Amino acid sequence: MRRVRFAPSPTGPLHIGGVRTALYNYLFAKQENGKFLIRIEDTDQTRTVSYAENYIFETLEWLGLIPDEGYNQEERKQYKQSNRKDIYKQFVDKLLESGAAYIAFDTQEELEHIRELSHKSGRQWQYDSITRQYMRNSLTLPSDEVEKLLASNTPHVVRLKLDRNEEVRFDDLIRGTVVFNTSNLDDKILFKSDGMPTYHMANVVDDHLMNITHVIRGEEWLPSTPIHVLLYLKLGLKDRMPKFAHLPLLLRPDGNGKLSKRDGEKYGFPVFPLQFISENNVLVKGYKETGFLPQAFINMLALLGWNPGTEQEIFSLEELIQQFSIDRISKSGAKFSYDKALWINHNHIKNSSTEYLFDYIVKNFQIENLEKELLFRLIEVDKIRVNLITEILEDYRSCIDYENNIDKEFFNLQIQKINKPIVENLIENLQKINDESKSHIDEFFKNFLNTNNIKIGSIGLPLRALLLGKKTGPSISEIIYVLGKNLTIKRLEKIYEI
Repeated sequence: MRRVRFAPSPTGPLHIGGVRTALYNYLFAKQENGKFLIRIEDTDQTRTVSYAENYIFETLEWLGLIPDEGYNQEERKQYKQSNRKDIYKQFVDKLLESGAAYIAFDTQEELEHIRELSHKSGRQWQYDSITRQYMRNSLTLPSDEVEKLLASNTPHVVRLKLDRNEEVRFDDLIRGTVVFNTSNLDDKILFKSDGMPTYHMANVVDDHLMNITHVIRGEEWLPSTPIHVLLYLKLGLKDRMPKFAHLPLLLRPDGNGKLSKRDGEKYGFPVFPLQFISENNVLVKGYKETGFLPQAFINMLALLGWNPGTEQEIFSLEELIQQFSIDRISKSGAKFSYDKALWINHNHIKNSSTEYLFDYIVKNFQIENLEKELLFRLIEVDKIRVNLITEILEDYRSCIDYENNIDKEFFNLQIQKINKPIVENLIENLQKINDESKSHIDEFFKNFLNTNNIKIGSIGLPLRALLLGKKTGPSISEIIYVLGKNLTIKRLEKIYEI
């Protein structure tokens, strides 16, 4: 059975690239009734942000990507690496006993000094099979001195001992055979002086203990994989090693570089799923607050690096589960297009039932003065044209709170063009109707224009100014339907005040 995990670090708000990783893992697992786990990798306590862990779970809940393990409150503790320190120590001790790892006592100041000297001489220094011979570690110090240093609680780390010029080879499900040479790798720290494992050690141990069969993660982790492969080998876990798949980068719209957390402000679109308060105390909007449906956001992310091999572009989650395959994931980076994201969201809004959209909006957005029937009618007419849920909310505010949401420049310009006799005639005719269904209102307004030989272009904007107070929104007949007969007449009667 497939067992995959999403293992984010709670170092800040979850980037959409991280959400895509979670999605691909979820789709891959659910295809064969496998298990999708979540594990919080918080070994770097200095970078942990207090709100980040909840942000991760709230994002998955919004999208409906609910993990099978590591999700409920009790399991969250068990699957959080900072609560598993004793487990990792056992595996580190095993590496030390076998000679696959060693203890290093070098101080941070000493390491920085030697790196600085190497940099000045034009060389890049790393702690490896050659340089470790000149450093303070259990390989170079007498055993009695090592014992004294440990007995006196001298700060130290445990490093992985790499052999010189060894070829590390593994198969990647996306990239094929990948080869690294240990001469280009350093002796990675496995256990830090604060008693916490590093990412490398905890990652491998947890994947082993949690029976992970496939590791699907971002391309940025590819250089770490040879270290992980070596750890499996040195721990005697070769037969338990998962298969690896490294996803392509998400690129900026121009294709120049990875889409970063700072690019949202630069390009004017969200790069986070949910809103949060930044370090500068600024509210940063996410896709949810911008007005994306969760299924549209999932659809958009799925197509960033994966090609279904057909012309289909609009998918439900169920369809993605059925059609997703790792062998159709691209090796090259995927350029992000916000215009494409809007188009996908538009189609999901348009194809959703009015009932679903109504329930979603009421549940996820704070609405003052909720007029249920008016909102329902507005969704019914707006869902065909809008790209964002928030556009419906903007129209709703104009419908119920006309005075405070009016576009004054547009309003003042259009009221100068109002043909009062036509508006008075429209009021008289509206007062006579009894059927306020959409089809009847459409027919009523069409007949009104034809009977009076009026072209919509001559009165459309002035009527829109009177009824909605802004240039964009539903058609005139749709506005009448949404507002209802009485509120429409009340708005039109403003001509008597002009």
